[in-house]
Amino acid sequence: MTTWVENPTGGRDRGPRGLARAWVEVLVRPRRFFENGVAPGDQAPGLVFAVAVTLVYLGSRFALDPASAPVFGGRRYVSALLVLAAAGLIVAPATLHLTAALQTILLMIAVRDRAGVSETVQVLAYATAPCALAGIPVPGVRVACAAYGFVLLVAGMSVVHDVSLPRAALVVAVPGIVVFGYAFGGLFALEAVTGLELVTTEPPVSGAANGSG
Repeated sequence: MTTWVENPTGGRDRGPRGLARAWVEVLVRPRRFFENGVAPGDQAPGLVFAVAVTLVYLGSRFALDPASAPVFGGRRYVSALLVLAAAGLIVAPATLHLTAALQTILLMIAVRDRAGVSETVQVLAYATAPCALAGIPVPGVRVACAAYGFVLLVAGMSVVHDVSLPRAALVVAVPGIVVFGYAFGGLFALEAVTGLELVTTEPPVSGAANGSG
């Protein structure tokens, strides 16, 4: 599941320009992107992409809403840097691969002929693209980002694993809620927009911020 291909056939370009192109393409032309931009075994660009989205999400959130950033020992900036480092080096990669493992199990149950685990990891990674904007402290924006991310996840799984959109939506429901509803705060933002009580546990970052006073 963690194999990186140095010189894959197909897949995404490396470097900042490749990241930027992938971000624009997956948002604007998702079907074409998933048809041409996901290659067997080529996880490196996808993992880097997911980490970059996570860092932009958290960095913009901390910058635009300082109260959301956890503070340890009264050191606000050092604390924010530590959280960003942990998110980029540990939390984002671990969450991506654990969610991909869950997604793979669900695919094994529901889809007989399917692509490999590597492609599943890549689809999950690139579907997070809208959440680069989810750090904007407007609940409606975060809901829209999470919703579009879920749509991209459904579309990507449909294209890459060659299944119908309804079946893809069913298969990605739980992983999608984990990633977009909880990790990127979509459910909590939806609560703020609708006033409905959908979840009872605060997101980790917000909880830490509230706990720090």
